[in-house]
Amino acid sequence: MPYPLDLHMHSQYSDDGEFSPAQLAEQCQAAGITLMAVTDHNSTRAVDETQEAAQTLGIQCISGVELDCRFQGVDLHLLGYGIRHGADIFRVLEEHILSQERTSSEQKLALTNALGFHLSHQDLIPYGGQDGLYSGELIAEALLHDPRYQGHPLLAPYRPGGPRSDNPYVNFYWDYYAQGKPCYIEIDFPSLADAARVIKETGGIPVLAHPGNNLRERYELFDSIIAAGVEGVEAFSSYHDAATARHFLGAGRRHGLLITCGSDYHGKTKPSVHLGEMGCTLSPIEMEEGLRRFGLI
Repeated sequence: MPYPLDLHMHSQYSDDGEFSPAQLAEQCQAAGITLMAVTDHNSTRAVDETQEAAQTLGIQCISGVELDCRFQGVDLHLLGYGIRHGADIFRVLEEHILSQERTSSEQKLALTNALGFHLSHQDLIPYGGQDGLYSGELIAEALLHDPRYQGHPLLAPYRPGGPRSDNPYVNFYWDYYAQGKPCYIEIDFPSLADAARVIKETGGIPVLAHPGNNLRERYELFDSIIAAGVEGVEAFSSYHDAATARHFLGAGRRHGLLITCGSDYHGKTKPSVHLGEMGCTLSPIEMEEGLRRFGLI
């Protein structure tokens, strides 16, 4: 049964999100979710639409965003809750990153083709590449639907029955376009401290997203990350198994942090990820008490 709070999901305003804000609110209602937040990548454009739709459906909605940032050479995602989402800084940040993403898309396509493919811009348009912005997930979708590569060995793990087939598009992204992978292009993301400052200056609470995924074997960085201005941790995530969730729940409590939960629902990009499913072991009352203590509800 889905957990009734889900504070991490993405709309079409993220380059890898499938649904409109209104559709997400409708899906949350169908799943029995009573408190939601849409946290698009470096964008707050969905907030007004989400809040309007959520109010109509009787769902409580917190304003949110997910900022890309960097700390000691590690790419991180920082959630911001309760922000003044209309602040100019969010528009400036989004355009700064989008302009780099458009430029890097050309490089990304070239690096992909160096793996043994021959994708063109035209090949990507049916999957959403009209604006010249090519995410790793979009490229994966194009490759997996291209009959020319039906038997390509590099794609075998992502096809039905393969070890990476549960979420084929995002798994392809993590395997080839994430930091340290063959098709990774570095973007000038803000520092963690700067991202946290932006969130706080716009009235929000900065929360480290799915740390078990981004920190991987570098859990020792957690204390320093908190010292850089982070006030919460997403202990419960679709990326975390039970042991990882327990670890970050304990770490968060030791630091007196806000503990949050989020599925990181995207739609087709992560077909095995569903709204309200993130293995949260806290009662909804406990989760709401934490949100209330930090002034978010």
